[in-house]
Amino acid sequence: PAATSILKRQKQLRRKNVRFDQVTVYYFARRQGFTSVPSQGGSSLGMAPRHNSVRSYTLCEFAQEQEVNHREILREHLKEEKLHAKKMKLTKNGTVESEEADGLTLEDVSDDDIDVENVEVDDYFFLQPLPTKRRRALLRASGVHRIDAEEKQELRAIRLSREECGCDCRLYCDPEACACSQAGIKCQ
Repeated sequence: PAATSILKRQKQLRRKNVRFDQVTVYYFARRQGFTSVPSQGGSSLGMAPRHNSVRSYTLCEFAQEQEVNHREILREHLKEEKLHAKKMKLTKNGTVESEEADGLTLEDVSDDDIDVENVEVDDYFFLQPLPTKRRRALLRASGVHRIDAEEKQELRAIRLSREECGCDCRLYCDPEACACSQAGIKCQ
């Protein structure tokens, strides 16, 4: 067999590079999670075991879709911040009662009060923890009518157990009394 030239080998290698030209997104309905531990409250968010729709995008279309989604999330976040600021102003930073502040909702914050266009979305966008009420509202909006209340106690127990870490050993470790040693890990 004839030896192949080095130049031909380099061309062949270049043709084998992986190229991405499409993004496939699978959409899942929201369900109560049971798999994550939110920093507060009960009812974690999860997803259905099977997707309910699929959509394919070009890389450019996907980037545009993400930009639109991130802008919408940012708009909601800025509205929530503006609402909180209005409530703080009416209650003098929470020191006085205000019926007007209690009655305010996101609908009371005008889109004109929010300047999303002058905010660089990529610099600002990051996942925010959702308050318990918001998670419950998302679950209900997704068709979850019965939220399992037991998860709330389970999550509280997990958060409490995470506060206590290690053992009670001081100066030296007694493997007979050391919780770490008994659990088969190095003394903490």
